[in-house]
Order: sequence, then structure tokens, then C-alpha cells
Amino acid sequence: MLGVGAPLLGSIEPTERADAARNRQLLLDAAQELVREHGVDSLTMDALAKRAGVGKGTVFRRFGSRAGLMVALLDHSEHKYQHGFMFGPPPLGPGAPPVDRLIAFGRARLLDIEVEGDLYRAAENGEAGDRYSGPPYMLLKAHVSMLLREADVAGEVPLLADGLLADLGAALVMHQMHALGYSREQIGDNWEAFVRRVVTPRSPVE
Repeated sequence: MLGVGAPLLGSIEPTERADAARNRQLLLDAAQELVREHGVDSLTMDALAKRAGVGKGTVFRRFGSRAGLMVALLDHSEHKYQHGFMFGPPPLGPGAPPVDRLIAFGRARLLDIEVEGDLYRAAENGEAGDRYSGPPYMLLKAHVSMLLREADVAGEVPLLADGLLADLGAALVMHQMHALGYSREQIGDNWEAFVRRVVTPRSPVE
């Protein structure tokens, strides 16, 4: 099953040497650069070896196959995203108002989906019924719920968090981009408007 591993911590086995872990991170950073510059089809074992300045055998020993590389890249991207909203600079990370953080959270997710959407969509499909109870989704939901509470939103916060996250589903976003022709900026503006409607209390009826 193509999916994302445990959230944030523990993605590198305790027995992995520090230098091996560092080399793995360098390879995955290079793979992410390739995808963001030229699309997911550009990511081959040969292209990664050339970008990283290593032999192709090194890439195969580390990831086994292109499919193994794709799984590792998705996990790498997800962990960088999680680290960004948990510990990174504002507005995505701590230190900004909750509404600004929610807006940045969505826009950052849209960027990941724009350049690595096939990987995210495959992960969502692979998780199937476990998607909404698995650690990756539950971490995102906990973060969005926290920001909603900090914004003093009225209503059932868990349901509101699910509703907001549904708007960032990879399959939906890719349909909006590729079938409907919306840009990432337009979808991001819609996300911002949606967030502001959710967190802004309505005036009492006279």
C-alpha cells in the first residue's frame, strides 16, 4: 500500500547510521527538487543519481526501485510539511494569529499537491477506509482543530476540521486544477475565503 508513515517522528530507523540518514535526506531533497522543477514523470533513478551526484547503484541500494523511491519521497514531503506547521516560522508555524496559520496551512498543502499530487492521490486511495483514522490524517485534523479553537470558533470543531480538510483532498484539488482549469493561486484564494467564513462569527439577527 502506498501511504505515509508515522507522523513526524520515527521515520528513520533507530539503527540507521547518522551519515546514512543524512545521505538519504540529501537524496530525497534532490528528488523533491526534480519533481517540483519538471514534474513527477521526470523522477527516474538515473535522473536522481545525476542530480545528487552519486552512482545509480547508490540510489537503487537506498530505495530498491522507483516505486520505493516514490513512497519515500511522499513520506519525506509529508514530514517536511508537518515540521513546517508544527515548528517552522510563521505564518505556517507558531507565532502568527490562528486564522493566518490556517490560511498558510492550506496554501502550503496546495503547493505540495500541485507538484506531487499523483503521490498524494495514490496515498489517499491506498489508505481507503483507514484514511480518516490513520496517524497522518489525525495529526492534520488535530492541528486544524487546535487553530479553530484558538480562533474561538463556535460549533462542532471536529466536524469543521473535517470539512476544511476535505477541501484540501488531493483528488479534488487535482480535478480543480487539471479538469476545471483553476490555478493553485485561485484555489488558495478560495481556501482563504472559506477559512474566513468559517472563523468569522455571523452578526446576530436584529
